[in-house]
Amino acid sequence: MEDFADLVIMNASIHTMDPAASHHVSDAVAVRDGRVAALGNNDVSQLIGPSTRVIDAAGGAVIPGINDAHLHFVSAAMAAFGYVRLEPAVAPDWAAVVDVVEAAPAGDDGWVRAHGWDEALLGPAQGFLLEARPDTPVVAFDSTGHQLLANREALRRAGIDAATPAVHGGVVERTADGNPTGLLQDGAMELLSRAMPPVPGSTLRPALLALQEHLHSLGITSLTDPGLGPASAGLMDGTGSTAALELLGDLAAEDELTLRINVLMLFAGTGGANADAVKAGLRSGLAATYLNRGINPEQLRIAGVKIFADGIPRSGTAWMSEPYGKACTHGSLVIQGATDAQRVAELHKILGLINEAGLQAGVHATGDAATAAAVEAIIAADESAEGRPASSGNRHYIIHGAFGDHGTLHTMASHGIGYSTNPLIRQEAGDIMRQVLGEERFSRHQPLKSAVGAGVHVNLASDAPVTSTDWRRTVVAAVRRATRSQPGSPRDPERITGLQALAAMTIQAAWQDHAEHFKGALTPGMAADLCLLSNPWPVDEEIEKLLDTEVRLTLSGGRTVHQSTS
Repeated sequence: MEDFADLVIMNASIHTMDPAASHHVSDAVAVRDGRVAALGNNDVSQLIGPSTRVIDAAGGAVIPGINDAHLHFVSAAMAAFGYVRLEPAVAPDWAAVVDVVEAAPAGDDGWVRAHGWDEALLGPAQGFLLEARPDTPVVAFDSTGHQLLANREALRRAGIDAATPAVHGGVVERTADGNPTGLLQDGAMELLSRAMPPVPGSTLRPALLALQEHLHSLGITSLTDPGLGPASAGLMDGTGSTAALELLGDLAAEDELTLRINVLMLFAGTGGANADAVKAGLRSGLAATYLNRGINPEQLRIAGVKIFADGIPRSGTAWMSEPYGKACTHGSLVIQGATDAQRVAELHKILGLINEAGLQAGVHATGDAATAAAVEAIIAADESAEGRPASSGNRHYIIHGAFGDHGTLHTMASHGIGYSTNPLIRQEAGDIMRQVLGEERFSRHQPLKSAVGAGVHVNLASDAPVTSTDWRRTVVAAVRRATRSQPGSPRDPERITGLQALAAMTIQAAWQDHAEHFKGALTPGMAADLCLLSNPWPVDEEIEKLLDTEVRLTLSGGRTVHQSTS
C-alpha cells in the first residue's frame, strides 16, 4: 500500500520544536516521501506496512536536524581535512607550532598551509614563524579567522615589507624599525591571501564531502556559510572563493550535496567595506549562480550578503561605546570612511543596496557601538524602501553582537531583526575576553535570556572553524555560560534552558533561512530532517550528559545520511 510510511521511529521522546505547541513531545514519528507523515503511537502504527523500516528508539530523543546558522563550511572543511593542523592537541605551545610547521610537507603548489593556533591558549603571537622554512612560503591561519602568521618567504612573495602602508580595518604588526613580524590581522590578511595560489578543486571537493559526512554524524542537516565570493581573500583562510561557491552548485546538481546550505555572498572583506564594492557585486549576477541549474532552493540557495561592520575585541578592531583593552581604544567601524560619521553613512548606503536587491544582510558586529549602528542602518534601509513595511521582510540580522543595554534588543525584536551568536566562542575565548572587556562588560556578553525575553529571533551557531562543529557543546555553553577557567554561575541572568538552546539551533535558525515553513520542526508535512539520539534529552541540571549522547541516526529530507554502527 503506497500510503505506508517509509520509516517509523517508535518508543522515542520526540521534541517537535513546534512553536505553536510549546515544543510538544510525542512518542513516535512516521516518515514518508521525505516528509513527516504522522506523530504519536496511534497514528504512526497505522502507517506501518510490510516494507516500512521500524526503529526502536529505546527512549532516546528525536529532534529536528540541527541547523548551524553560521558555519564557514568551505573554510572548516579545509581546516579539518586540507591543512596542516595546529590546534592545541597537536601543538600545545609556540615551540610545538614551529616544530610542526618545520616538519610539514609543502603542497603541490609549494606552499605550507596550516590552521588552528590560538593565542588565547598559546599567548601572543610574536613573529614565531618569521624565520621558519626560509626557502618555502608558510602561512598559518589562527582559530578565529581574524589573524595569520607568515614566514619571511611568504611575505616576500606577497610584497609585504617595511614600505607596505597601513591597512584600513587591519593590522600589519611591525618591529620597532617598521619591518613586518609576519602577524597580519583582519583586513591586512588580504595582502597575503591574494598572493597565494588558489586551493585546487581536487583538494577542496573531497574536503567538502568529508566535512559533510562528519556534520551528518553530529545530526547537522542545515547550515549557513556566511561569506563566499570575490572578497574571500579577506575572510578566514581565503578559500571561500567564487570557485568554491560554484563547486557547491556542482555538488548539488550531481545530487552529492545532502546538507541544506544557505550562502551569504562576500563583496568586501574584513576591512574597508564600501557601497561601490557591494553595488558592483550585486550587479555581477553572482546572486543567480544557482538559478536555472535544476537545483532545489531548499537544498542550496544564495540568501544574501555578509558585511563586516567591525572586527573583534581581541584585535582592538571592535567598535565600542566605551574604551577597552590595553590600548584603551574605542575601535571603529571597518567600513570605508575617514570619520565615524562617514563610516556610519557608508554602512547605511550598503544596507540600503542589499535591501533594495531583496536580499538578506548578515552584519558582523562585535562591539556595542557597531551593533547599535548596524541596527539603525537596517531600520533606515527598511523604512526608505518604497512599498516595504517598517519591519525587516528580508530578515536582516546581527552576527555575534554586543549590547550596551537591552534597548537595542527590543528595537531588534520590534523591527524583525535577527541575532546569530556563538556561546562556544564565549566559553573558549572568555578568559581573554574578560581581560579585554573587563568583568562587568563580559558578564553582559551575549545576553541570551534577555534577547529571548525581548522576542528577538535568536539562533546559536558554531562559527566553525573558529570553534567545534559539535552543537552539543554549543548547547552546554549556552546553558552553563562557563569559560575555560571559571564555571558558570547558577545566578547568571543570561543563562537559557537546554530546550531554548535547541530551539535556537532548529526552528529559530530556520526562521533566519526564511524556511520555518518546511524545516526546523517535526510536524506533519515538514521535511524529515531529524536525528535520533541515544539518550533522552537531559534536564538542565544535567545538561553535560548531552556530551556523552550519541547520534544514532540522521535523516535529511527522509534520506539516511548517517547511521551509527554501534
